[in-house]
Amino acid sequence: MMNGGLRYQFERLSVAEKLIAINVLIFLIDGLSGALFGQSFSRWFHLPKDFFEFLAQPWSLVTYSFFHAGFGHIFWNMLVLYFASRIFLNLFDSQRFINVYFLGLMLGGLVFLLSYNIFPTLVNSNTALIGASAGVNAVLIFVCTYIPNQEVRVIFFNIKLWYIGVALVVKDLVLIGMGDNIGGGMAHLGGAFLGYMYARQLFKGNDIGSGFTKLRNAIVDLFKPKEKKAPMKTVYKKKAASNSKADYDKQAKQKRIDTILDKISKSGYESLSKEEKDFLFKAGKED
Repeated sequence: MMNGGLRYQFERLSVAEKLIAINVLIFLIDGLSGALFGQSFSRWFHLPKDFFEFLAQPWSLVTYSFFHAGFGHIFWNMLVLYFASRIFLNLFDSQRFINVYFLGLMLGGLVFLLSYNIFPTLVNSNTALIGASAGVNAVLIFVCTYIPNQEVRVIFFNIKLWYIGVALVVKDLVLIGMGDNIGGGMAHLGGAFLGYMYARQLFKGNDIGSGFTKLRNAIVDLFKPKEKKAPMKTVYKKKAASNSKADYDKQAKQKRIDTILDKISKSGYESLSKEEKDFLFKAGKED
């Protein structure tokens, strides 16, 4: 009964909340293994700075994000992910969220690898990358770029999202310049760049994550049981008329979405009526 209840509650969570739950669970397991056995298993999942070590554990380009250095590290990452994802998932569906988050993680990891194998002051460093910050930055910078004039409440005052995005990037640049957590800072900037480019390209009608979606679907299909094909039937339809109406409906829907997004860009998300918010939310889920 307890297992069924937990599974049901987990299924009800948003994709971001599921990621947060998984991160917290892994953090607790990793901490317990270190306390009880005197060593952690997590080093096999950290992203090493050496290319040859990375080739021996290529999964670490993703798995490094599920491990954190301490309570403060995971707390702030998950807190920012929670609030940024609430804005994101009001605009788009979970599939696009997964694209931005994981592509941000991977680009951040690659920037880390390149940095520690190119820049002379970093080449001889002995380090590895952990933490979800690159993916979190990708999601946050995405929404800061997509709806820059949207205001959010920060403690006692409202602030536009683009201010937050700029402050985040400047913070990482300053810390890198001071020599503080250089590897992490480079990964953060890689994730931020992915989020920015994804949003900018989406404005132009290009979804740069579409290939990643196809790859994920292809991998999932490999593990799906094959369904028995139903007997073939010949069905005659008025194809031309049907296609024409579908195309018209699609164009009308896209035109309305563009109008609403222009309104958000100029006046912020809160300027939308309830009907406009509902329409945008449903359109994002159907994407």
